[in-house]
Parts: sequence; C-alpha cells; structure tokens
Amino acid sequence: MPGRAIKASRRNNAKSTRKPNAQTESTVDIMFRAFSERTRLRLLHLLLDGEMCVGDLVAILGISQPRASQHLAYLRNAGMVARRKEGLWSYYSLAKPQSPFHKKLLECLKHCFAEVPELQADDRRAAKLRSEGACCSKSAD
Repeated sequence: MPGRAIKASRRNNAKSTRKPNAQTESTVDIMFRAFSERTRLRLLHLLLDGEMCVGDLVAILGISQPRASQHLAYLRNAGMVARRKEGLWSYYSLAKPQSPFHKKLLECLKHCFAEVPELQADDRRAAKLRSEGACCSKSAD
C-alpha cells in the first residue's frame, strides 16, 4: 500500500503547483492557493526584504533550482511576485499590490508569520548569505 500513498502524494503536489487559471479562478482564490503551499510562503517571506536571485533563494531554502523556479512561476502567474532578468540571472521581488486584498495578504505575511520557526531560520540563512556575499552579486564584482 505504500505505493498508493506515494502516488496520491504526487497527485496532490501536482495540484498545488499547477499554474493558476485567471479565467476560472478568482484573484482571491489564486492568492490563497499561492499562500497555501509552504515553499511559496517561504519564498514570499524572503522577498519581504527585497529582490533576490533564484540562486540565493535556492541556497537559503535548501531546495532544487527547478523546484524553486516552478514555485516562483506560480507566484508570478498569481501576480504575487515580479521577475527581472539580467543576463543569465532571474531576480524576483514582491509585486506591488493590485488590490486591497493583496495589500492585506502582504501585511499578514509580514506580521502574522513572524513567529514561525522555519521562517526565522530562513531569515538567519538569508542574513548569513548576505554577509558572506550572495551568489548572484559575485558576478557583478
């Protein structure tokens, strides 16, 4: 029976990372789905401090680059993050709120999740990475 659990887990994961469809889902639904996945929440929390490149996000979160890119694409399609390309690097930042609801979600992200140990650990890793020199900034030197 363990095989069934793994298949069910894969199906559930595929559902949580699929692209939002603005034609069939409301903006509120799309944004709640973006917030409902742990990795996306961690990415959004890290971006509160400003723009970061994918390489730095991968290093801080300890996830693969394809997984990070998949979640960032979901957040971009949901209107939660913006991407800027510079050479080979992709830099992400929080998108400007397009509605009062979006603005309140970002406020909640800033204040409601401050006590979550995993997010605090991410903040510590991000601070350490910045003090040592982020991966994407090394090529600019």
